[in-house]
Amino acid sequence: MGEGEQGLAGEVAQAAAAGDKRATLVAMRDRCARAIDDSSTPARDLAALTKRLSDFMDAIEEIDEREKAKADSDGDNDASSTDEVFDPEAL
Repeated sequence: MGEGEQGLAGEVAQAAAAGDKRATLVAMRDRCARAIDDSSTPARDLAALTKRLSDFMDAIEEIDEREKAKADSDGDNDASSTDEVFDPEAL
């Protein structure tokens, strides 16, 4: 592994050591994408790398959706928020 590649792999290790799951997934996603784009990556590895890239993206999206839902529910508990008027015709 070249000097630049060790630095890239270090991003994954640093994120994992920090215990930040989302940051670790993002680092692995980025590392996987770089491997897919690298012309020296063996063709036999591309299918597995592409699958893993998709898995990482799905996991990141799930975390983001949970965080958004949590933020939305926290906002619902805010005293300054207002409820929408129920419209039975909307059903």
